[in-house]
Parts: sequence; C-alpha cells; structure tokens
Amino acid sequence: MPGSLLHWVTFFCALSVIYAGVFPNYRAHFDFVSWDKEKTLKELNAEKKWWQTASFYQIYPRSFSDSDGNGVGDLRGIAEKLPYLKEIGIAATWLSPIFTSPMADFGYDISNITEIDPLFGTMQDFEDLIAKSKEVGVKIILDFVPNHTSDECEWFKKSAALDPEYKDFYVWHPGKIIDGTRHPPTNWVSVFRGSAWQWHEGRQEYYLHEFLSKQPDLNYRNPKVRETMNEVLRFWLRKGVAGFRVDAVPFVFEVAPDANGNWPDEPRNDWVTDPDDYGYLKHIYTVDQPETIDIVYEWRSVLDDFQRKNGGDERVILAEAYSPIEVDMKYYGNATAEGAQIPFNFLMINWLTNDSDAYHYAETVNTWLKNMPEGRTANWVIGNHDQNRVGSRLGADRIDMMNMLILTLPGCSITYNGEEIGMTDVWISWKDTVDPSACHTNPDTYEKFSRDPERTPFQWSDEKNAGFSTANKTWLPISDMYKEVNVKRERGMSLSHLNVYKRLQELRQEPTLRHGDVLVKAVNNAVLGVKRTLLNDHTYVTVMNIFDNVVNVDLSNAFDGLPKQMEYAIITSKSSARIGNLINISSLRLLSKEAVVLRSPTKLTTTVGYYTYYSPEDQV
Repeated sequence: MPGSLLHWVTFFCALSVIYAGVFPNYRAHFDFVSWDKEKTLKELNAEKKWWQTASFYQIYPRSFSDSDGNGVGDLRGIAEKLPYLKEIGIAATWLSPIFTSPMADFGYDISNITEIDPLFGTMQDFEDLIAKSKEVGVKIILDFVPNHTSDECEWFKKSAALDPEYKDFYVWHPGKIIDGTRHPPTNWVSVFRGSAWQWHEGRQEYYLHEFLSKQPDLNYRNPKVRETMNEVLRFWLRKGVAGFRVDAVPFVFEVAPDANGNWPDEPRNDWVTDPDDYGYLKHIYTVDQPETIDIVYEWRSVLDDFQRKNGGDERVILAEAYSPIEVDMKYYGNATAEGAQIPFNFLMINWLTNDSDAYHYAETVNTWLKNMPEGRTANWVIGNHDQNRVGSRLGADRIDMMNMLILTLPGCSITYNGEEIGMTDVWISWKDTVDPSACHTNPDTYEKFSRDPERTPFQWSDEKNAGFSTANKTWLPISDMYKEVNVKRERGMSLSHLNVYKRLQELRQEPTLRHGDVLVKAVNNAVLGVKRTLLNDHTYVTVMNIFDNVVNVDLSNAFDGLPKQMEYAIITSKSSARIGNLINISSLRLLSKEAVVLRSPTKLTTTVGYYTYYSPEDQV
C-alpha cells in the first residue's frame, strides 16, 4: 500500500475511534462515496433520463381489454384502461404486435408493418391511443419484428416472383441435389420444429424461416432491407411512439454464405435425439452473429437522429435476446456507438426455479450488475407472454416477493400484464389450444410447448368474463380464479398483490431507490437481502425469506452500517408486523415466504472521507 494512502487510512481509522468514544452508537462503514461525488437531489434527478428508473408494462393486446364484445382485446380497450396503468405507477407500456397479420403466430407474422390489423382497430384508434397516452402520462412502445414477415406480405410475394426490387429481400437457395433428389441447403432446424427451409413452388427455391414456414426470414445482408426497416421505425416514430421492443434479436443475421452462396450445417447436440426438435443442433451459425450487434446500433442511431430533429424525450430500444451474458452486454453499446438502452435481462426467468435458494438469487442479480458496462442501466424481468407466469413458475406465495425484488433493485423494471394482481397460468385443453408452437405437436405433448396458459384474458373484476369482454366466448378461456384474483376486488384489500405493488411503486420514487447504491447478498440459505443506500437519505433493506420455515436473522452481521433499529416500510399479507413498526435488526423474524422492506428511521449522514454515519437520534 502506498505510504500516503496508508497514512490517510490510519488517520480515518483513528478518527472513527475518537467518534466512537464520543458517540458510542455510531457505526462506520465503507460506502465508496466521497465528498467530491456528493450531489444534490436536484442534480441527481437531472442526470437521470426518464427510462432509467421507469417501470415498464407489457400489454398482450388480445387479452387486455375488449371494447367491442368480439372476445378479443383491442386498441380502444387499451386506451380506456390507460388510467389504470398510471394508477399502478407505470411510465411506459409496450404492446405486442398490433399490425396487419394472418395471425398464424398471433401477430408475429406481419403482412403490413405500417397498418393496424382490423382485429385491433384502425389507424385512427391508434392515433387516439397515442393522444390518450399523452393526456394520462403513460408512453406507448411498439413491438418491432425485424427478423421476418408473413408469407402474405407483398414484399415476399414480389420476392417469390423475382421482382428486381425484392428478389433478394429474403433468404433463398435452390437447395442441394443428392443422388438425384433435391434437399434443403442445410440441416438448420426451425424454433417451431422441423426444417428451417421451405420449398416454394413458384420460385423453385427454398426460403429460410427460423420460426413458422409462414414467417420467411428477411435478408439483412441486403442494404435495401435494412433501409426499408429503418423507415418502418421512422414511420411509427412520426406517429408518436416512445420506442420499440425488438423481437427475436439474435435471429436477425445468419452466418454469411461462402463464395458459392452456400451455408454450413450446424453441429449436433448429443443430448437431444429428436431431429425435428430445435435443441437437436448447436445454433452457432443462425443466432448471435456479430452483425446482429451492429444492426441494433444502427436502429439506435435511427431513434437518436429522430430525437435530434424532432426533440422530446429520448426514444428507447428494449431488445429481446435470450443470449449468453457476454453477448447481452454488447447490445448496450461500445466506446463509439450506442445500442439498446434496455437489453432485456432474462436471468431471473432462465436461472431461478422453485428450488433456488438465496445464494442462487444473489448470484442471479449480481451476475447482471457485475457484467454490466459502466454507466449503463440495469433492468429486471420476471415474466412475459412467452414464459409461464411467475406465480406458476416460482409459486403463488412468491408473487409479492418477486415484485418486491424487481421494484427495489436499481434501474428499470418490466411487468407483464397481470403479474401485479397475481394472475397465474390457466390450464388450456387441447381443444382450446391456439398457440402454433403447441398446435404443431399432439394432444400428449402440447402442454410442454404451449404459451396459451400465460396469455389468458386480464382479470378486471368478478363480472362476466372477468370484466374483460361481454362476448359469449373469449379467444382463450378465463381463469377459474377470476372472482378471487381481479383488480376490483384487490383495490379494496389492504395487503392484496395489487396494493402491495402500488405501495412498492410509491416507495420506488424515494431518492435512495432511484439513485442509491446497492448491495445484494444471501444472509443465509433461505434469506436474501438487498441494501440500498444514499448519502443524506434513508437506507432501505429488502429482506426475503424464500422458503417455508420461519427464520430469525441478524441483519447487523449481514450488512455493515445499519442502525440498530429499522422500521417496516412495506409488508405483505404474510407479515405479522405493521407498517411503521420498529424492529431490532439483530433479531428479525421472518415467517414462511415473508418479504419486507425496512427503512432507517432517519437519514444517513457523512462526517469524513469515505465514512458514513447515522445521526445519534437514529440509534434507539
């Protein structure tokens, strides 16, 4: 250690001993916050962009609110419910696809990317939604599907007909002749099973489809495709959207063909024996190609250019990529280019199970924080329309716990519609199944592939069809639990999932949770702790008992620098305490699956160097 640094450390340690003699209840700890880094709250707020501490909310339009009684949600229904999003603290909502589509994959097979599908309404309805969103104060984000279109898209029809402008808009190949028989160009497998190549009789060639055969892949090695899709972004930006959630980002590029226009086969995965299963191959040539990172940077530049020319708040990109952590981090940007502000963090979905202990939880959170490039913003996702609901995946008795976690961690949160009221998966019979990924299987295996259970209609009330629709039949069945789990009922219950969520959103506006440092650690095998600190403000600690046993914990051994007593800021229906009650942190008792947020009674202060202290009146 350099001599000068050693002298300063010795000085501060001695000074802390002196302070301890004068004020025996002071506790010093290293917070890595120095005087020259202190900023006023006004300065901190000014540095934050609107999305950096925002709560985002995914709406699955088919299932949110049906205004015309046809059993399917629509844009007018969404507009009517925007005040609810404001009520629960949402800054922006992204809508799954609402564009013209044959609905082979419920809107992810788009035939016209600049039209509204009549099922959801009209362009006027969309413009009215934008106007309503500005009135209410909830921004609208659209789902951008860049990898593919529908085979009913005019671009694809023209490409199949060898139109000079469009013939290379998609990925085509004549295939291989083996022993006089034509075969697909490669062994690539579709996400939805079977070959990723489909023969087209008209063009007499195969086209690539990494998803359904009705979803042909666009050819991003064609500059015309890139510019056309950039113009799609500009079209919707002019309509007033706040940004885009980008679908299936890793699939946008395949490895470049060789000099003869051919691609390599992908290697086998020995642990999968079904050749039609997507897991049968190691996808080293069809996902996570380097050019995919660059195209995200290009899209970001389109959004930034639009903002420079038109003003307003920064437009955002939320990138969907189930990729290795080192790839995800590249989506943020690099030294010379900005990327997606929010590359979705799916670690809580991918890593956590019903059996995960507190050490697994801590590792899951800290992996993202430790890998995230300096100056970037974390995000926390626990559900979406492709994943079992958190209450079904991790347990209905962990719903409040998981909402508490994502809303007290730093950065932005993403909530899938219904998670805030505790909706769980609905069992869907083979007869009622509509998800293409399940319909392509059979009655014995469909449940493994179906995403219908997490897509059922939103539960607004205990009225007919849970208040979602007046139709005699909804597009998917309503949950049998709708009379117990719905917005209307939960508004009137003090410790309902909804009201706990709303209180968390209110607490989330506190300076410490917006700007403070974070320390996440396992207190023991069963208990996770999240400490948030900010100079000159309250300290908060989220404490979660992940398992069923009642546990007693000493938080003073887990976290340095806490006051001897803290008060309950957030409780759930599992708690015996009351908000405002004081608790000795050395003997915190947590009931089965209980989660709480504790707050220091008064604010954290600093006196010298890196040391921070609570004022004497904090030490009860």
